Amino acid sequence: MSDDRLHPLVSGWPAPAPKPVRLRVSVSAEAGLRRGHPWLYAERIQEQSRDGEAGDLAVVFDRKRAFLALGLFDPHSPIRVRVLRARTPGPIDRSFFRERVGAAVARRETLRDSETDGYRLINGESDGLPGCVVDRYAGTAVAKLYSHAWLPYLAELIEVLLEQEPFERVVLRLSRLMSAEPELLRGLYDGLTVLGEPADATLLFRENGLLFEVDPVNGQKTGCFLDQRDNRARVGILSKGKRVLNVFSYAGGFSLSAARGGACEVCSLDQSAPALAAAQRNFQLNAKLPGVAAAAHETLQGDAFVALAEMAATGRRFDVVVLDPPALARRRAQVPRALEAYARLARLGLDLLEPGGSIVLASCSSPVTPEVFRAAVVKEAHRCGRPLYDIEETGHPIDHPTDFAESRYLKCIFARA
Repeated sequence: MSDDRLHPLVSGWPAPAPKPVRLRVSVSAEAGLRRGHPWLYAERIQEQSRDGEAGDLAVVFDRKRAFLALGLFDPHSPIRVRVLRARTPGPIDRSFFRERVGAAVARRETLRDSETDGYRLINGESDGLPGCVVDRYAGTAVAKLYSHAWLPYLAELIEVLLEQEPFERVVLRLSRLMSAEPELLRGLYDGLTVLGEPADATLLFRENGLLFEVDPVNGQKTGCFLDQRDNRARVGILSKGKRVLNVFSYAGGFSLSAARGGACEVCSLDQSAPALAAAQRNFQLNAKLPGVAAAAHETLQGDAFVALAEMAATGRRFDVVVLDPPALARRRAQVPRALEAYARLARLGLDLLEPGGSIVLASCSSPVTPEVFRAAVVKEAHRCGRPLYDIEETGHPIDHPTDFAESRYLKCIFARA
């Protein structure tokens, strides 16, 4: 039975065609699907039974006409099929979604406490639901889709989610590629509240005991960068009695953790004035905490590369420098330029770091591997006479599992120099 609380644009979406799209693929695609890769690209398809619509089921066969995989078909995406079942066929029905959502919820059970109610609940491919992400912010779920193929299944997915997690509100976010084709969305739009009262204002959630505001409609990603939760806590541990610089600060997550950890001074640097205003509000939300109340918090608006050079020229120095830029490479061809930028940021950060201070360097560029990222910043640190030592590396937190190569985007280096 469908949930009559869902927005009619979601609950009334047409069902996919009952007849599947049958595909035969290249040898290389066969090998990838046998290894469990969740994507089939359009150029790897050699035969196709019919055109198909977004959300139709696709059945993939090998050269000998044996079953390989079953997934969601999307003629509007270069990722033509997102695999739901591999090697063994089976139905894609409510029981299937219950099993996948239930496993994802159970995987996050250790995060369920009074200190943290903001985390990723479903991590797309790594939770067996490729192209679909769900983040929790207290009583609000934000579902982000990366493929039109999910639209016929969205109502059922939300209903199954509500069976296990009684959210007060569900907000729909759409990828840039989906939003760029409004004629395919039949009235749906990025930021639509599909269950509960519209999210017209910012909401509050907790992370490691700190209160944060989040804008689930207009904020980046689903409103917050939840993947850095553990690294923010670690910066807090490093910060007692220290002067901390947080570059690309966004809404001040690292800054607030540093202040709660006992930093005497915190500087948040970002190019966005609204982001810095949100950081100030987050400090106000936590003003009753002794560390936050005692820390001097400065916001600085500007281009990071320019501002860091200007700060160094005036003789400013910090005991902890955090560099967490947005993705600098989305494709392999962009990797060389991204590595140059990461090296330059490392050099600029080290110019501001006191001898023996701690530097934190992060990358969320999926094509940049941890090994290549580390080599670039270590080489640059050595070249400018500030070699890194006590190097430790972190990756994804428990709610952002990484079950295939392309999902391993986050890497973070903690070091002293």
